Amino acid sequence: MLEILGLTAPLFGLIALGYISGRLRRIPVDGLAWLNFFIVYISLPALFFLLLSRTPFEQFNNAAFLTTTTFVAFAIFMLCFLIARVVRRATIKVSAIQGFCGAYGNIGYLGPPVAIAAFGPEAAVPVALIFCLDNTMHFTLAPMLMSFGGDDKPNKRRLLFEILKKIVTHPFILATIAGMLGAWFQYVPPTPVESILTMLSGAAAPCALFAMGVTAALRPLKRIPIELTYLVPIKLVVYPALMYVLVTTFTDVPDYWLYSAVLLASLPSATNVFVLAQQYDVWVERALSMVVISTLISTVTITVVIYLAKVSG
Repeated sequence: MLEILGLTAPLFGLIALGYISGRLRRIPVDGLAWLNFFIVYISLPALFFLLLSRTPFEQFNNAAFLTTTTFVAFAIFMLCFLIARVVRRATIKVSAIQGFCGAYGNIGYLGPPVAIAAFGPEAAVPVALIFCLDNTMHFTLAPMLMSFGGDDKPNKRRLLFEILKKIVTHPFILATIAGMLGAWFQYVPPTPVESILTMLSGAAAPCALFAMGVTAALRPLKRIPIELTYLVPIKLVVYPALMYVLVTTFTDVPDYWLYSAVLLASLPSATNVFVLAQQYDVWVERALSMVVISTLISTVTITVVIYLAKVSG
């Protein structure tokens, strides 16, 4: 267990360092804009491309695994959505945000550094593929449900265009496609280009984790809503447990694929959930509470998941 703590402590230590820095300096949250741009559009895409392009192409061909992981994400979304809609009598928009609270994990910022640290560089393949399909699902559900939940009748053509635009222009998805093409053609970048990609890849994890901590510090909690009593357990316990059961039942993949999927499922709610809530002006403070609280609790649950994976392996 001490070995696992030694693995996870530096990762969460970077988040804590960002949080402390944010509380001490109180630089406006707008100051994170360029750092977030660097992480999302440059550093993490470089990491995905570099690792995926070095992967034997046949490893990408695992339809059963990807179908299963996407189904689990959708099932968790629907569970949270229906609890909000049927039991809590919430609107479609509020129910959708709660669905994202349960199913939309921080697989962009936390996923790659934690999975690669825990299971090695080869974990980048399942992480990248799960990210692409999960985000395609989220990018489809968000505008669709928000449109149906609004007062105006949605323009189907415009809605479809917005969905496709979000999918095909996301830098992580583009980097994954480029990495897969690089693996297919066995492309080796020129030495100067590879050196730049390596430098950018090394900056991905510390920058992303530090930015997470600063974001939490600059957006303090005002209240903890009652909905978190079921949303947090679903996100951090039910989701990874269901992922483990279904992946082991319906797929035959290497252990690090299985454990990477379970680890991604155990991650806290993504900051994008709060961004969506702000964008559609619905459940904003409560979505922020979910992101912060699930992130704090996940320091324990992620450590447990990694420990169980190491013991089982």
